[in-house]
Amino acid sequence: MKNTLLKTDEIGIFSLGGLGEVGKNMYIYEISNQIFIVDSGILFPDNHLLGIDYVIPDYQYLIDNQERIVGLFITHAHEDHIGGIPYLLKKVNIPKIYAAGIAVDMIEHKLNEHEDVKSPQIEVFKSHYKYNFKHTEMSFIRLNHSIPDMFGIVFRTKEGILFHTGDFKIDFTPVGPPAEYDKLAQIGSEGTLCMLSDSTNAEREGLIESDSKIGKSINELFSRIKGRIIIATFASNMYRIQQIIHSSILNKRKIAVFGRSMERAIEVGKQSGYIKIPKGFLISGEEINKIKDSDVTIIVTGSQGEPFAALSRIANGSHKQIKAHKGDTVIFSSSPIPGNQEGVNRTINKLFRLDVEVITHGPLADTHTSGHGSQNDLKLMLSLVKPKFFIPMHGEHRMLKYHRDLAVSCGVKPNNILIMDNGDVAAITKDSIRLAGHVQAGDIYIDGSGIGDIGSAVIRERKTLSEEGLFAIIITIDSSKKRLLSNPTIVSRGFIYMRGNEEITNELASIATKTAIAELNKKMFNELNMKQKIIDQLQSKIFEITMRKPVIIPIISDLSKTKETN
Repeated sequence: MKNTLLKTDEIGIFSLGGLGEVGKNMYIYEISNQIFIVDSGILFPDNHLLGIDYVIPDYQYLIDNQERIVGLFITHAHEDHIGGIPYLLKKVNIPKIYAAGIAVDMIEHKLNEHEDVKSPQIEVFKSHYKYNFKHTEMSFIRLNHSIPDMFGIVFRTKEGILFHTGDFKIDFTPVGPPAEYDKLAQIGSEGTLCMLSDSTNAEREGLIESDSKIGKSINELFSRIKGRIIIATFASNMYRIQQIIHSSILNKRKIAVFGRSMERAIEVGKQSGYIKIPKGFLISGEEINKIKDSDVTIIVTGSQGEPFAALSRIANGSHKQIKAHKGDTVIFSSSPIPGNQEGVNRTINKLFRLDVEVITHGPLADTHTSGHGSQNDLKLMLSLVKPKFFIPMHGEHRMLKYHRDLAVSCGVKPNNILIMDNGDVAAITKDSIRLAGHVQAGDIYIDGSGIGDIGSAVIRERKTLSEEGLFAIIITIDSSKKRLLSNPTIVSRGFIYMRGNEEITNELASIATKTAIAELNKKMFNELNMKQKIIDQLQSKIFEITMRKPVIIPIISDLSKTKETN
């Protein structure tokens, strides 16, 4: 089924996730009636998404057009770029996944955890590989990020070159292999038709520190600390994990690891060669207490204040194997992701209560650096690639607009830049770019094992329950005799305390009784109508008395129906 929004020879570019947000990245390129998917990520929920584990994009467009999909192309192995793959494969037929380096291991691990998912072939590419499809050649450019094996993707089409940067920063002294700046300059000299580029740090001025400098800073910190070191970082940041291991070995410290995702990352890192631990340095949780505090480094999850992560449980005193004590130093080798600051602060405060030293990234200690380029990095990318058309991606709306301004300062014409939302379709030819319309896009919530069975109405109800409470009223009637058989029973949870508020509850019971009798005496009795009338009457009265709007649940027990059943 052809995309009717596009004219003949137009290339379609849109996002199902990643625009107006930092997460659930999924970008679609439609070229010669073929669909190329770049990344399939998840978004970690904000506090207001009560009980939700992850947010994924709405895949409906891909379900409706799956016969045109040629493959899923992965830029790198962060969760906001690969975390949605199992859920995508449950809904959509993907012929092949194209991934490189550590992303291959991470995806295989992820798919092994979802036994009900049939994995397509994973095509392992290297930076010099090229793949040819109908009127399209795809190639790759190695860039630097906070995880190994990050690749930008180049599409050579009849209309011109398209370049998708993925996540990147400019690092001239990287921990891993250097970025392929010569390839960026090459596509720039050939003439890049359109570029989609990472906008995460588009507001940020100044220099993003090199990862190699952070390694030296961690070495220095470790050499000064006398007691036990507990250090938290992102499980996906292989380079940082290896730096921590290297510093521990330099200071003759044994290493213990806690947290499922951290254990998995180290296992994958060892398999791929990015994590190197000499024999005898990695110890189990049981061995920690047999070794002097000054000889131990504990690497843990929980750098973002996640409530069930290892560091949070240490701070709460609920971890089975590690109890924090005086003399410990906890290091956060990370910065809070937007929205996580409250959880991180809560963990830090609890650690201070345990009388441990806490070191976070700041003027006194370089313990972390961003994997996303600041304004200078983004301008260098624009200057090297020289795109005619530009679409900022991967960022909240203000970030996209900051990035637009940077592009204009680098010579891109303002009319050649599109700021888009998820689902907006850009139509591109060698001479033009336009907003062609909109495809279905939205949020799907993962709650436990359920995919999409929790809607926004349920989220609103959970929020109301958490803030306003619940008010239930049970009424027993005999609809055949048009009689109310007893006084209503009221149950309140998180709304008002029943004892001491008898006057309010009696008034509300009286309103419900009058409403129920009035509905019973109508010619055509309808139980649903009775419930709605009771909700309407109680809602206005409760708000008048208490200025609150609890969830109101009327429960009608009709004895005449019970008699009929018997």
